[in-house]
Amino acid sequence: MTMPIIVGVDGSAPSLQAASWAGQEAALRGAPLRMMYAVPRWAHNVPLVPPPRTWGPGTEAAAREMLDNAAVHARAGRPQLSITTDIIAGRPADALVGAAKEAQLLVVGNRGRGGFTELLLGSVSHDVVARAPCPVAVIRQTHAGDRGEIVVGITGKPRQGSLLDFAFREAALRHATLRAVHAWVHPTTRWPGDPQPLVYDIGEVGQEEAILLAEVIAGWREKYPDVSLIPQVMHAHPALALIDASAETDLVIIGAHSGAPALLGMGSVTHAMVHHARVPVIVVRP
Repeated sequence: MTMPIIVGVDGSAPSLQAASWAGQEAALRGAPLRMMYAVPRWAHNVPLVPPPRTWGPGTEAAAREMLDNAAVHARAGRPQLSITTDIIAGRPADALVGAAKEAQLLVVGNRGRGGFTELLLGSVSHDVVARAPCPVAVIRQTHAGDRGEIVVGITGKPRQGSLLDFAFREAALRHATLRAVHAWVHPTTRWPGDPQPLVYDIGEVGQEEAILLAEVIAGWREKYPDVSLIPQVMHAHPALALIDASAETDLVIIGAHSGAPALLGMGSVTHAMVHHARVPVIVVRP
């Protein structure tokens, strides 16, 4: 049985955009789509101002209507798409992370109804990216048309096999060109105890980084010979390089712990991308 794609919805504009994107992705993969709306259970001894509305038939009917509306967005142009809708009791992030154990991809909008408008990423989306056991797509915004290219950020560090496999499969599904971006700013450690020179030649280091990228993607070229691949080595901060690249692509795929030090469960580059990328971002765990 094909594992589903799960999308969290709450009726907000970003979540409806996420539902539409998730429908497209489910159709590409031939997967069922599960739409979830989570309702927190409030403890009686926790003072809340204002208190939450009482859950009753009217509230449930409104939630069902919201889910049906989201399903319309997801199914647009895809009449054969299999969609189920669920109202789950629990804290939204916890409910989505728990359900993600049986999903191939979890999709969220960058900010829901509970988010502060000045924040770039809502608390639920942030929590899900940091904790979910499956890849997470954060839908910040989409663009009209299809550029036919996706970007994957490569660090050259160990444990990127799942990231590369996901990126190549995604490119194959979309019949898209895959641009493998490896950006560097100075010699960096690749493993504990890796010694670094005090003085170095930028041109020489650039050649070494190009060789590193070629070695990392060599086996994947052979595994996915039909995927058009563009290796790109850049002397730039990885976050800035990927944010700039996001302006000319359809999708950016990165590792969950790209960059260092980690920030609230995410690497520094990952943290920057889910906040500032100009297209949807998929975060893949090792």
